[in-house]
Amino acid sequence: MKNLKLWFATVATFVFCLLSVPNSVLACACCSEPGTYRISAPKPDSYKLDLFGQMKFAAKTELYQTAGEDNIKGLDKLFQNPTSQAPETELVFNLSEMFASKSWKLNFKSSNGHTGTLTLPLPLTMVSFAADIHDGKEGGAGGPLLYKEWRFKGNVGNATGVFQAGIVNPTTYFLVFQGRGNNCDNAEDFTNWRVEINGKKADYAFYGEMASGSQNR
Repeated sequence: MKNLKLWFATVATFVFCLLSVPNSVLACACCSEPGTYRISAPKPDSYKLDLFGQMKFAAKTELYQTAGEDNIKGLDKLFQNPTSQAPETELVFNLSEMFASKSWKLNFKSSNGHTGTLTLPLPLTMVSFAADIHDGKEGGAGGPLLYKEWRFKGNVGNATGVFQAGIVNPTTYFLVFQGRGNNCDNAEDFTNWRVEINGKKADYAFYGEMASGSQNR
């Protein structure tokens, strides 16, 4: 009985001490520090896999093109209007996507009626980057609002439609999520994305915003 009373007293003391800690102290697990700079190459754990499923791409998508009008390899069919022999120079793209079975499946549809899908298997490791960029913005939990990137590089798993002819093994992808946040990672931190496709017959990139991202810039 004496030991039981001692156990209850210990638990009560622990609970009292925990409740006495200010919320600001508890929140500081997510606080960032001035001068923060970190980069690592972890294996995606179950927490990150859950976040990938929560992150949603906005429908509007842009094809990356430079002012020099570099030759874009692997998308010849995309620039041909099915009802005309004249090449298309400006296209609007809509995108739907899903993350399932450890792969991103990106479904594109162009304004001239072409469709295509890129399947990007999750690599074994990713790059996680965060830094204080010294712009005076503060994070929600305190400290500077960090600039963040999650980077993924692997081989394209499958391609259909306008992408199919340009994908020969090995063709690689480089997918980047960009955003701002505190020292803890959340799905809404990431506001923008970009994917590059590179291979013997392919060289192009798309970019856009995240529908699930916050407005922190």
